[in-house]
Amino acid sequence: MSFYSVGISALNAAQLGMSTTGHNIANVSTEGYHRQQIVQSTNIATLTGNGFVGQGTQVDTIKRVYSEFLDAQVLQGQAQSAHLDAYLGQIKQIDNMLADSNVGLSPALQTFYSAVGDVGANPQAAASRQALLSNASALVTRFQTLSQRVTEIRNGINSQIAEGVTLVNSYAKQISDLNEQIVLQVGTTSQPPNDLLDQREKLVSQLNLQVKTTTVKQNDGSYNVYIGNGQPLVVGQQVYKLAAVPSPEDQQRIEVAYQYASGNTLLGAGSLTGGRLGGLLDFRNNSLDAAQNALGRVAMGLAQTFNDQHKLGQDLAGNLGGDFFSVPSPTVIPSTGNTGAGSITASLSNVQALTTSDYRISYNGTNYTVTDLAANTSTMGLTAAALATAIPGLTLAVGAVPAAGDIFTIQPTRYAARDIALSSNINTTTIAAAAPIRTAVTSTNTGSGKISAGTVNTGTPVTPNPAHPSTDLNLQQPVTITFNSPATNFTVSGTGVGLPATVAYTAGANISFNGWTVQITGAPAAGDKFTVGPNTNGVSDNRNALALAQLQTKNTLVGGTATFQGAYSQLVSQVGNKTAETQVTSTAQTTLVDQTKTAQQALSGVNLDEEAANLLRYQQAYQAAGKMLQIAASLFDTLLAIGR
Repeated sequence: MSFYSVGISALNAAQLGMSTTGHNIANVSTEGYHRQQIVQSTNIATLTGNGFVGQGTQVDTIKRVYSEFLDAQVLQGQAQSAHLDAYLGQIKQIDNMLADSNVGLSPALQTFYSAVGDVGANPQAAASRQALLSNASALVTRFQTLSQRVTEIRNGINSQIAEGVTLVNSYAKQISDLNEQIVLQVGTTSQPPNDLLDQREKLVSQLNLQVKTTTVKQNDGSYNVYIGNGQPLVVGQQVYKLAAVPSPEDQQRIEVAYQYASGNTLLGAGSLTGGRLGGLLDFRNNSLDAAQNALGRVAMGLAQTFNDQHKLGQDLAGNLGGDFFSVPSPTVIPSTGNTGAGSITASLSNVQALTTSDYRISYNGTNYTVTDLAANTSTMGLTAAALATAIPGLTLAVGAVPAAGDIFTIQPTRYAARDIALSSNINTTTIAAAAPIRTAVTSTNTGSGKISAGTVNTGTPVTPNPAHPSTDLNLQQPVTITFNSPATNFTVSGTGVGLPATVAYTAGANISFNGWTVQITGAPAAGDKFTVGPNTNGVSDNRNALALAQLQTKNTLVGGTATFQGAYSQLVSQVGNKTAETQVTSTAQTTLVDQTKTAQQALSGVNLDEEAANLLRYQQAYQAAGKMLQIAASLFDTLLAIGR
């Protein structure tokens, strides 16, 4: 009987070996499959007078060839690779748009300022003025087109985040269901349900592509799954569902939150890392917001600076210039969670000081805190008066006092490229190409003194007349400068001037009254007179048009260090460099993942040559075991024949 038992055990082991090998071969192309192999041990031998006689073999289990270390490495690499791929796919769109010679802003800026120069060359020509309006309209349209494309990318990210959250919830539910089945089967059979384990590993891998995943195996065979920086998603059979919800601080921004019966709890910034979701959130927070804000800063800076200079000119009707562009306003967003009726308004005060950051203002019932969301720095303990100048380039004003805990988001330039427009009052007649003042030398002068053409002040005039800032121009009042005897000083006279009668003369020094500045050079004689008055019928005057054209090369943005084109070029360069950096990193990460997967597959993957050899080995073992049974039967027949 022992001979039969040994043969049968060998036959069963060979049969299980062939079945397992066949299972491996059948799943050679199954994603996430780990090859399996039988684990054999020797049956307990029987003690006889001749020693211990072997009783054959038994198959203890069928195990997966699995390395927790290698599989964890693959998961980590895939999460980072998916993060980079998602980031790269989005930033490429921004890079291609900004740098494109047909779509980008640079050609439109150059064409616009060329048209400004043409008006400077032909200030009275209706055709040049119309060309300026057409090119200004084209520039506005270009800003708006770029803004619309950025908005489409932002909306696309919102949709992808929502889709990603749906996938995460689906994978979490399936992992939870498999946990339940695995725990049941392990508890019932004490054997590993290998195919179910592979299915769970595959689901974890797919989840990991959406957001970085960490698993902790429990004693009962279940997995606890954590995402991002350690947020629980699956604990045994309990699932923590996620939700894609509008941010209470910005309804245009979809965020990820835990979904509870009592409401949603937002996951903090940086909580979800790795995977496609992490890449999308990283791109939006660190590249898209900055790019949209930088584009808006150029739009807002151009509109305000051009307007400021245009107002210092004179149009064809002899009126002072008005707004050329409609200047966008900063955006103030009260949180939907605010409990009070408080309000905060923001207005542009200094385009040079504008940054590309957004800001959060929170109120604790006594003081305000301003947080730079890009730099993640906060200024605390601000009074309402101090809050007024707490954000660079803006003036803030508190209306009704907020309730404690209320939050406001300030986006200084976010939608400026969308909202820039031509002023409704601008036309070919109201373009202020001329300067509103005209200087003259009296024909009876006997000295060598000369007076400059004069400029209109852009800021507070130089002393001795601080009483007339540029916001209170009195350009229509004629002024006469008369040199006294001796000609070391002069007297200023004119209607409503109200200035000191005598002013010391310094050749070439600024003489600033009534919002304008002139210089007198040379050696005027006693009694010589110079006049500064309105520029009547100055339709051929191009002084303000030239000043407008000079804005193209003036450093008016980024703290007075960059031109409009320079600020835009900085944006293009930053996005381009980040795109190139991400491309290189993504390629390297893909190579690293391939190498890690190769190492993992070398251990756990199905090798058809190896399986073919195993199949032949088990076939021969099966045949040999069958031969053993055949011999045992023959011996038994011999014994029976002897008995007869």
